[in-house]
Amino acid sequence: MKVQAIVAITLVAGLATSGCAMRGGRDRIVTAPTRCEDVTAQIYFEPDSAQVTSEGRAVLAQASSQAKGCKVDRVTVLGLADAAGAPGANLELSKRRAASVSEALIATGLPAAEFDLEAAGQSGSITRSGDTQPLRRRADVTVELSALR
Repeated sequence: MKVQAIVAITLVAGLATSGCAMRGGRDRIVTAPTRCEDVTAQIYFEPDSAQVTSEGRAVLAQASSQAKGCKVDRVTVLGLADAAGAPGANLELSKRRAASVSEALIATGLPAAEFDLEAAGQSGSITRSGDTQPLRRRADVTVELSALR
């Protein structure tokens, strides 16, 4: 019985003193600095389309959110197409994809930055063995970030 009383008193005393130490620490909460690491994303499209889907807009919004608190040095958007269709049409489609992704990214509130738009068309969509590369209906996005000074 005496042991239980001593443990209870020790526990109560310990909690009382730790609470005092905690109150003073609340005023000194330090937040971690923003990590300004480059962000990459892939935005996928429906066949023969350059319209950014709702899923694509969500991915771009997340990329823009990750850039908050950082300086956006450059944004690179590479539009791609698969091997279906004429090469010239696929090049134009990949250009439209790059442009629509950059417009959608700007609409998310991404800070002003230099945008490099590139289009590969169907270039690279067929391997040396003659197989077609899957998932080429996309735009690859890289947001280069650095810390604010």
